[in-house]
Amino acid sequence: MLHSYGRIQMLARLLRPKHEASAHCDLPCGVYDPAQARIEAESVKAIMKKYADSDDPVFRTRALIIKEQRAELVKHHLWVLWTDYFKPPHLEQYPQLHQLFWDATKLAGAAGGKGTVDPAQADELLAKIDEIAKIFWETKAAA
Repeated sequence: MLHSYGRIQMLARLLRPKHEASAHCDLPCGVYDPAQARIEAESVKAIMKKYADSDDPVFRTRALIIKEQRAELVKHHLWVLWTDYFKPPHLEQYPQLHQLFWDATKLAGAAGGKGTVDPAQADELLAKIDEIAKIFWETKAAA
């Protein structure tokens, strides 16, 4: 009769995977796309314009709330790209990546919770996202 240690060892051998797999990202890289951040940033800009065109205080309050939610989604999508997709070799090849993500995330924060309703701020954010997207697609093509 096996002692409990022997049973644990036997169970561990039975449950041990026959094959091991590894990947450089959480899921196949096809799930990442800077377009998600861009779509939300476009929404932020559109809301800013609607806010400026209205003098209804209730509408404007709702617009600010939705704009802030969309700006948080921009930040979320940017950080997913930065933390899950881009790896040290990308940073070596594109040393400006850290600053781009820093700037874009700060712009998304300023467009949202910091309270700006200036579409020019949204245009700056969109330009940063476009720079990130260009690098993203270059890294995808090289893979």
